[in-house]
This record gives sequence, structure tokens and C-alpha cells, in this order.
Amino acid sequence: MTSLAEIRSTFLNYFGKQDHEVVASSTLVPRNDPTLMFTNSGMVQFKNLFTGVETRDYSRATTSQKCVRAGGKHNDLDNVGMTARHLTFFEMLGNFSFGDYFKEQAIPYAWEMVTKELDIPKEKLLVTVYHTDDEAAELWKKVAGLPDDRIIRIATDDNFWRMGPTGPCGPSTEIFFDHGDHIWGGPPGSPEEDGDRFIEIWNLVFMQNEQFEDGTLKELPKQSIDTGMGLERISSLLQGTNNVFETDLMMALVEASADATSTGTGDNILVHHRVIADHLRSTSFLIAEGVLPSNEGRGYVLRRIMRRAMRHAHLLGAKDPVMHRLVPALVRQMGAAYPELGQGQRLIEETLLNEEVRFKQTLDRGLKLLDDELDGLADGAALPGEAAFKLYDTYGFPLDLTQDALREKGRAVDVAGFDAAMAEQKAKARAAWSGTGAAADAAIWFDLADTHGATDFLGYDTLDAEGQILALVVDGAATDTADGAVQIVLNQSPFYAESGGQVGDAGLIKTETGTARVTDTKKVAGVFIHMAELTEGSLSKGQGAELSVDPQRRGHIQANHSATHLLNEALRAVLGDHIAQRGSLNAPDRLRFDFSHNKALSLDELNKVERDVNALIRQNGRVETRIMTPDDARAMGAQALFGEKYGDEVRVVSMGTQAGSGKGTDGNTYSLELCGGTHVGQLGEIGAFVTLGDSASSAGVRRIEALTGQAALDYLREQDHRLAQAALALKAPASDLADRIKALLDERKSLSNEVAQLRRELAMGGTGGADGPTQDDVNGICFMGQVMQGVSGKDLPTLVDQFKERVGSGVVLLIADTGGKAAVAAGVTADLVDKVSAVDVLRAATPELGGKGGGGRPDMAQGGGASAENADAAIAAARKLLEDL
Repeated sequence: MTSLAEIRSTFLNYFGKQDHEVVASSTLVPRNDPTLMFTNSGMVQFKNLFTGVETRDYSRATTSQKCVRAGGKHNDLDNVGMTARHLTFFEMLGNFSFGDYFKEQAIPYAWEMVTKELDIPKEKLLVTVYHTDDEAAELWKKVAGLPDDRIIRIATDDNFWRMGPTGPCGPSTEIFFDHGDHIWGGPPGSPEEDGDRFIEIWNLVFMQNEQFEDGTLKELPKQSIDTGMGLERISSLLQGTNNVFETDLMMALVEASADATSTGTGDNILVHHRVIADHLRSTSFLIAEGVLPSNEGRGYVLRRIMRRAMRHAHLLGAKDPVMHRLVPALVRQMGAAYPELGQGQRLIEETLLNEEVRFKQTLDRGLKLLDDELDGLADGAALPGEAAFKLYDTYGFPLDLTQDALREKGRAVDVAGFDAAMAEQKAKARAAWSGTGAAADAAIWFDLADTHGATDFLGYDTLDAEGQILALVVDGAATDTADGAVQIVLNQSPFYAESGGQVGDAGLIKTETGTARVTDTKKVAGVFIHMAELTEGSLSKGQGAELSVDPQRRGHIQANHSATHLLNEALRAVLGDHIAQRGSLNAPDRLRFDFSHNKALSLDELNKVERDVNALIRQNGRVETRIMTPDDARAMGAQALFGEKYGDEVRVVSMGTQAGSGKGTDGNTYSLELCGGTHVGQLGEIGAFVTLGDSASSAGVRRIEALTGQAALDYLREQDHRLAQAALALKAPASDLADRIKALLDERKSLSNEVAQLRRELAMGGTGGADGPTQDDVNGICFMGQVMQGVSGKDLPTLVDQFKERVGSGVVLLIADTGGKAAVAAGVTADLVDKVSAVDVLRAATPELGGKGGGGRPDMAQGGGASAENADAAIAAARKLLEDL
């Protein structure tokens, strides 16, 4: 028996010896084909090489490509476990030529590989060719010696491959293995071709033409080869079976499933183990690449695969979660070829466990409710759509799971009724939506969401991808083309849309006809709106586009966002658990964090917070993300962000290590928050953290602004520069500046006091006014009114008291000219306060100075005016007040 690992290495080694570059498998989430949900064949990563958009330093390649077919156009999910050859996850062996060799070498390579390297009997093989491809037919006769009856000509698209309605295309040839007449089925092209006797093991595509919109074909200047051979399918053949689940790798996983569920592998339950084994592979590989379960896009497909496997475990009678316990068996089988499984094992296990715990609750509740709904129906009647929608909307029981459960009972679901109930809910949501300041054109985004669904966000693990333009919006209206300011909607995007305090991404969107500069990214109803300006050419609806997020800008944003999480926790550690976030901004140039606290931070507190954050940055711990329910997240100690609305699942971001914190799965996590934003991969990427200070934001809310990375270093360098300039100016070393400045301030204060005293003495000595202090008797009261020069407003009360002492009994009014404005003080000696108030004297004078009264005590009052020009009139008004007593 030849193992899957041996077959994989045999294939790659053979083509490596034929001067093919052995290229690693690309990711399951394709970065260069926006029309695909998952990579489903070996040629996906080479698409741009075939079209001529890209060139590399090799013209021949060979791969073992991991593939998933469980969503979109290529979906084998419902067939898995029911047939001998369908899988959601499989490996595709392939060899490729990019304008190098063609049919005359590709066919001999294939024949030698199959018959010599893999030692498959020639007499068991037959081939198909496109019915007009005489060249391929003649080569099979020449190379393999096959007679005409084993070279079957096929006139359908089964043997003509197309990349799309236009573009590269060409005929193909396929190699089939005959398992023998003891298995039902006929050769390709016959009425019994769907049987399992004749199984395709290898497909060779001859990319020799380009197809145009009018249907015409033209030969490509560089003809290429694209082949594909399913590793599991060829392994089953070489291991003496016609069932992919009876290969060494899959049997090991089936046995692991049987052991984990304490069941056998009898015919009546074998299908359950096979579904679990296959789905374990697809879910684990997707999670290892960063795809996490969600309610939309790829995350929804992942969740559907996971829950289908979990339901089969439930049908086997498993009371406790099973899937996460099977991951070590998978790592043992495939970890050597795909190290990402071992590297992501912890995340895979946690994700599977959390999902299965949650799903068991949903399943138990949903199946009971489903049985209740069925009790009132006639035998064989379909479940009403309203009932199916209630299960989905209220209890989290998805439609496909309802259909799966009913299929076993011979029932169906009224899907049209389900869709109608869903549409009604969306209409209510639209009517209730209050908008975010851009409500004027909100309807168009809801329409786009209804038509295309939510935008699939790729930006957690990539900044570059391809997408398809679903809509172009100019001035609130959809358009087919745009060449100026435009809002762009894509099926998938690496651009983060503004939310949770993190600003939207910027970057470039390029198509064959134009380039747009994205300045911001917003989100309405799950639709990402790329705010853009065409810098070259034009864009058209339906085009494929290259998407590039500005990496430097995103990097700064992520550093600030991750630092905000650390800041939040550091504030709680320094100030207390009452600290709660009240708003934030994570921009490329700075971060801003508002938090509940009723007083300013001391310098020591601010320094302690800054030190703690930088200590965590130096830890350089990995930033990890998990998906779980809000309740589970809070039970682990996660902090929720202020103002955020959470659904039934959340992303939980963990950072740093602090022994005994009580947070996280191990109880030693420093920061644990519910957050949908993007973050650095390692805390060391933040670089440095420096606060700019603490200020009041609103009542009971403080605000800290801070910098990270290069901005923090630039700020510190500028501060050092200013410090050096100050030291130079003061002719003192930087270490002595604080003492030197304090001494200068003390000296300045002393000198200011001396100057003020001298001014007062001059004023009292008779030289402070133009004609010296004057005293008049007004209505029997001694009145002194004087305009003072060179005296400040704060000196006036002291001078008033001194003049009151001089006169013994009387009223004093002093006006100081303070550089255009007037300062006024009035005083009344104690023996006269029952007769006249200093406040009344002041209020009589200040209107003449452009003032509005003043205030004080009966013996002393102060005020001011716009100008001292009418000082004489002000003194006269005060005199008049005394005359009228």
C-alpha cells in the first residue's frame, strides 16, 4: 500500500526532476480571484500567469494544492459521506506550463507518471479527448499505444475548459481508471457514466485559445498546460479501493472519530464518521488560515461545515463536544506536509470547542422546537416558511440545518415562505435604521445589501486581494461607470470600514481600465463603502479589481489600536476597576482614549501608566483573536467597548501576559477585550508608547492622547531638542534645568514684588499721578479720586487701603490705566459704610469707563472698564453720588 504522503512526494519529486518549480500550496482563501469563495483547484494561484498579467522566474511548476469545495459554484457539501469520492477538503496534484511545453510533452509526462511512477496497469486505463482535438488523440496513440476504443471523444464542455465567458480556454483530456465490471457504471459519454466503475484520475487542460464576447476563438501566442489529479482519489486507487474514505489518512481520522464517540464503524454509522473526518479537515485548515465562524461570507460556510459535522456527532450519541478532540489526530496525519496545522492547533481546538458547546445548546433547543412545529402538520407536509424563519431568527437554528433535519424525515421546507419572512424583517430593519449622519442616501446601501449581501472582510490577515466591483455610486445614485469621485462596493475587501473607534482604511483600487485612490472606508448595513477618487481612466460595474490597502497607514492605525487596549488595562491597574471606556479614536497619527474618572491624573500616575504599557510592548507577546459568545467572553474577563452593540458572537482579542490576572483561558492574560478591529500581530510592532497628557473631556470623563511607534520617537526626539535649547539658553546642564528654572521663577517673583512695592510707594508719595493725590470735601465727606499710572489692577486694593489709612475717614476711588483698559477700585472707611457703600461708588463710576458695574463689600469693591479715557467723568460721577447723599 502507498500512503497519501508517499504519493504526494512521488508526484512532486517526479516533476521536480523534470525542471518544474515545486511551489507551495497557496491559501484556501484566494487572493487573486474575487469570484471564488475558496481555492478549488491547483490553477487558482497561477491564474495571472496564464493570462499574462504576471510573470515569475519560472515557466514550469508543480504543486499539491489544498482545496475546499463547500460554497459558491463548487459545492460538494451535501454529497460528502453519501458517495465514495466527494470531499469538501482535498488536495489537487498538478503540473503547469506557462508558455513552455504543450501537448507533446504534457501527455508523455502524464502517462509516465501514472504507469511508471505510480505503477498503474496500462490495461486499466482509458482517456477522453475533446471531439475535435485530433492532435491529442494521435499523441495518446503514439505515447500510450491506446486503441481508438479507449480514446473516447467527448463533444461537450466536460472536455473543454473555460476560465470564464471570455479569456483563456482550451480542450482537455482526462485519464480514467476501470475498476472492473463488478462495479456498476459505464465509460464516460455513456448513459451509465455516473456509476463508480470508471473513475477520472487526472485531467489535463490545453490552454491554447482565447475566447471573445462574440464566441470566436483565437490561438494564444503562448500556449499553456494546467493539470489536476486528486490526491485522495488516486490514493484510493493505489490502495486497492474505490472509496476515498478507505485510504490510510481518512481511515485514521474515521477511527479517531469512532474512538472519541465510543462507537464502532459498522455500516449503519460509518457515514457519520466519514462526514466528521472530512469536515474536520476542511474546518481545521480554514481556521488555521484565519477564517473564523460567523453569520456571513466564508465564516458562514465554515460554520455550516462545522455544525454539519457536529450534528453527525450528535446523531452518534456524543454527549460532550467531540471535534476539538480529533485535531491531534489530524495534525499527526498532515502536520508534516502542512505546518500551519501544528502552529494553529490551539486556535483550531478552541474554535471547535467553543462552537460545539454553543451549537449543542442551539441543536437541543431547535430540534425540540422543530418537533413541536411538526406535530401540527400532516404527514409529509412541508414546514411553513414562517416556522423555519422563527427557528432561525429567534433561536439561531439556520435554514440549512432545518432542511438537513427534515430531509431525514422525508419533509421539506417552504423556502419561498422563509425568504418572504426574511425580506419582511429586512424591511423593518431598514425602516428603523436611524443612520449615521449620511441618511440621505441610506436606501441605496440597503438595496445593495439585499441584492449582494454584506461585504466579506479579508483585512484581518491580508492587505492585498482581488475583488469584484458590485456597484458604483455617484451623488447617491448607482451608475455603470465612473471617472471622478465615486463610492465603490465590492464583494470582498481588505479595507477596514470605520467602526469601534478605528478609522477606515485608505489605499488603491485598480482595474484594467482605471485606478482609484481610496481616501476612506465606511459601512452601512454590512456594505463597505470605499470613498474614492479616480486618478486614472475609469471603472465599470462588474470588473475585477486589485485591492491594496496602504500598508504604512494601516500599520500605524493597528499600532495605535493595540496600544489603546493596553492603555485601557494599564489605567485600570493604576487607577482602579471603575475605569470604563467612554470613547476612542485610533487614527494613523495618534490615539485618543476617553475614560470614566473624576479627577486629573497626577504626574506619577501618568508615568506609571506609560511605563506599564511600554513594558507590555517589550514583552512582544502574540496578539490572539477568538470567536465566542459575549457571555462566554465576559466569563473569561473580557472588557466590552463603550457604545458597541454586540450580536450573538464576538471577536475577543487577547494581549500580553500577567500572572494571576484571572483573564483568558489560562488566567494569565493581561488585556482581554471584545473588539472587531484590526491589530498588530506581536506587541513589539507597536514600538513605543508616549502620552501627551491628560485633560477633561466632559463631566466625570478624562481624556488621554498618545503616540506610538515612529511618531512617539519623533515626539521624544523633539522634546530632547527643546530641552537642549533650554539648557543652552540657561547655561546649565539638562539635569539641573528644573532647579535652575525654579530659582529663576523665585527670583522673578521676588523682583515682581519689589517692583509692585516701589510702584505703590511712588503712588503714595505723590508721583503716581499727574498732579499727585487730591482730597476734596464733598457733602461733608473726604473724597479722594485719582487716576494711577504704572500701577496694575491687582495693586489697586492695597493702595486703596493705604489711602484710607491716610485720610482716616472718607471715600477713595482709584482708576488704573492698564494699557488701554481700565481697572477700578473703591474703598470706604469703616465709619462711613452705613452711609455709603463702596459697591455703589464703583457702580456709579464704571459706566463712564465702558464697564458694567462690579462687585465687592461695602468697604471695598472692584471693577473694570473698556478704557480709561473718561476717567475724569468716572470720578465726577462718583463725586455726584456723594453730593446727592
